[in-house]
Amino acid sequence: MFKHILVPTDGSTLSTDAVNKVIDFARETNAKITFFYARPGYPVAFYGEGALIDPITPEKFAEMAQKQTDEVLSPALALATQAGVACASVSSDSEAPYQAIIEAAINNGCDLIFMASHGRRGLSGLLLGSETQKVLTHSKIPVLVYR
Repeated sequence: MFKHILVPTDGSTLSTDAVNKVIDFARETNAKITFFYARPGYPVAFYGEGALIDPITPEKFAEMAQKQTDEVLSPALALATQAGVACASVSSDSEAPYQAIIEAAINNGCDLIFMASHGRRGLSGLLLGSETQKVLTHSKIPVLVYR
């Protein structure tokens, strides 16, 4: 069966539900879990021919992104550890989360990607499309979608 599961998470309610389910699944199949979070890259806004300067420095942005990463991944790690499931976490900066998810699965030797069916909601979700759909479309690694 599956021995190493990548679990992308963003801290949303549905994502947290998926984390709880994958922990049960991993415990039953004796699989290891690697939780993954795709951090947004440093934003540079362009207007006309010049860039608007963001008052947040790249260093401060990186610090805030790391804090958010810890806030998302730490609870998942704690739940898995408490349940006795072997686990780890990784993150990467990415403007295309679906690509980062697939790369993380490959780089960590995962044989399954277990993810929630939805991510962003509203207009941003409509414009960006479903990251889950993109992972399903592009991944050569099996994907299990939790609804």
